[in-house]
Amino acid sequence: MSDQLLVAGEAERPSGDGEPVGTRPATAAGPTARALRALLAVLPQWATARVVVIAALALGHLVVDRVHPANGTAAAHVHQGLLGWDAGWYKAIATFGYVPLGRQSVRFFPLFPLLGHAVAVLPGVGDGAALVAIANASALVATAMLVALVRRETGDRALAVRAAWLFSLAPPAFTLVMGYAEGLLAIGTIGCFLALRRAGGTPSWWWAAAAAFGAALTRPLGALLVLPIAVAALRRWPAAGTGERLRAAVAVAAPVAGVGAFLCWSWVTFGDAWLPVQVQTQSGHHGGLSDPFATLVHDAAGAHHHVGTALHVPWAVLVVVLLVVCWLRWPSEYGVFATGVVVVALTGTNLDSFERYALSAFPVVLAAAGLLSRPQVERVVLTLAAAGLLGYALLAFLGLSVP
Repeated sequence: MSDQLLVAGEAERPSGDGEPVGTRPATAAGPTARALRALLAVLPQWATARVVVIAALALGHLVVDRVHPANGTAAAHVHQGLLGWDAGWYKAIATFGYVPLGRQSVRFFPLFPLLGHAVAVLPGVGDGAALVAIANASALVATAMLVALVRRETGDRALAVRAAWLFSLAPPAFTLVMGYAEGLLAIGTIGCFLALRRAGGTPSWWWAAAAAFGAALTRPLGALLVLPIAVAALRRWPAAGTGERLRAAVAVAAPVAGVGAFLCWSWVTFGDAWLPVQVQTQSGHHGGLSDPFATLVHDAAGAHHHVGTALHVPWAVLVVVLLVVCWLRWPSEYGVFATGVVVVALTGTNLDSFERYALSAFPVVLAAAGLLSRPQVERVVLTLAAAGLLGYALLAFLGLSVP
């Protein structure tokens, strides 16, 4: 699927809600060569982010070695490194499975640890190394797909490059370097949009369904792909024939089916289909529904013990502004998906990981990239983003901020 999706921007490019605005000359290279070229094109962004995050980890080790924190928490997080926080859960699931780890483990959806376990059968590759490798490879592929998507929608190569830099250097993007599932989720979400926004205006419903199903098996946020798929289906419905309507209906159902498959497994294994939802909505995790304004005020007052808690407030404001820009400048599929992700992120009683959730709403990155058309502004913002990436990664490695 990746070859087809990565090169999708090479042909006719729709703009707005799908009207073609121009064509690019076909190239003689095959899909594998073009996919490789797309990956190499985003290698500078990908590599720069990894240099910054590894530098943050090295700095964390230096701080621990020199300061010797009394409580030992910082030292523990630093030594866990790229497998700290939720990455440790993914490694344990890949190694032992869900049942030995108990009910708390089911808040982590299965596709990422299953892939890690599969890769770990290679000689000399452990589950942790496999997960980190998959996470970083996924981030590279997702970045290339993002460039293809932007070029298809706008024909603007410079905008696509800026989007790739922002996606790679945004402060919460350090989780794309760790053993987290966000890179794999991004492949599913961006891949779904590539299938929906296909050249010529007719979505590739089967590819959209496959990408959405995989995304929903990777992270619960993948279920929100039902929103843009439904928008695309409603737009096509009046002119579509019976066959296309059936394919569209399958695509709409796919993300729901992905979540449903894991819930059915939970029911068979633990006797409770809703256990993953119940665990995730516990107060120590994302929490149940709450008033986002009250939660932001609470966090602004520094009521939690993590340094990063108060930082959620300016990020929430920035993301809401970028949502407005997204609705104004991008097709409605982008706005509805990003809004769904942000609403879910903001309405929990615990806003830890809000920034990571917001990065999964990749259309906000596209909205931000569109505001940086002036080279001077772009350089300043990307420099600040890289500094923020270093700072946020360091706080996470020291156990002072929840990724």
